[in-house]
Amino acid sequence: MANQTMQETALIRVWDPVVRIGHWVLVAAFATAYLTEGEPEWLHTWAGYAIAATVLLRVFWGLIGPERARFSDFVTGPGKVVAYLKGLVSGKAERHLGHSPAGGAMTVALLAMLGVTAFSGMATLAAEEGKGPLARVIAQGESAEHGAPDDHEAHGEEEHEGGETVWEEVHESAATLSLVLILLHLGGVAWASMVHRENLAHAMISGDKRP
Repeated sequence: MANQTMQETALIRVWDPVVRIGHWVLVAAFATAYLTEGEPEWLHTWAGYAIAATVLLRVFWGLIGPERARFSDFVTGPGKVVAYLKGLVSGKAERHLGHSPAGGAMTVALLAMLGVTAFSGMATLAAEEGKGPLARVIAQGESAEHGAPDDHEAHGEEEHEGGETVWEEVHESAATLSLVLILLHLGGVAWASMVHRENLAHAMISGDKRP
């Protein structure tokens, strides 16, 4: 009991509430958006909005947030990322209190790809149904590109008859790449947890890690 108490008091706060809550909001929102596949549309759409808002907040927090949340704390060059991954494979990787070099690279990659997924989803909604925050921008852009409204409508019909719109193709590709990154992330977290002998997923819930 004494040893357990000492271990608990030795824990230090690493992840602040914005990082932790944002992380799990992205998990829930992406799972919802991906599994619904647009049906019902309102649920898929609002899950996408949640992703977009959380990504923007995380980027902002990565610039002005506490030390462990800032990009400057965990964004490194590719050399350090490769070196860490080699150490992880051999079981001798250096433990990091915040994100490891590989974890930092994955964080940036996921934020970027989720951002593309959310933006292209809103663009698809705007182009196909004239809805959402990008509706006015997309409509003006297409009108300028294709000329008069009649021409624009004709072009839109041809585009739908020929298959998916460009925005929809980008959206689906970005969602697939996001899923691939998420699976790699899960594998990396599990492997790093084993090598460093700590539950990294639990740390993202509690916010605490051992020194």
